[in-house]
Amino acid sequence: MKNILNFAITALIIMLLSKIFPNQIHVDNFWWALGLAVVLALLNLIVRPLLIFLTLPATLITFGLFILVINAVIILMADSLMHGHFTVKNFWWALLFSLLLSFGQSLLLIKKDTK
Repeated sequence: MKNILNFAITALIIMLLSKIFPNQIHVDNFWWALGLAVVLALLNLIVRPLLIFLTLPATLITFGLFILVINAVIILMADSLMHGHFTVKNFWWALLFSLLLSFGQSLLLIKKDTK
């Protein structure tokens, strides 16, 4: 039940970000945003650890800031997997989207857990 609620909160944040930046980030509707939340969870579970391992030297040299690049790449991978139902204009918008999505999730999910 907790995971379903986390996916729903993530989907709401995705919808909000697509409304705030309509020409740069687009998602068709809430159901596709919910699907995107699942796709992002799967990519973060499977692909992200591999990318972190492969880019470990760059991550160490940049004191961990390269993780932001990996997050943007994960967003772009989700864009390519969603076949037009979710689009991000370019890498920089993917980077901003990943930052705002992470920030929104941390705010809402922490607030939800304290109740």
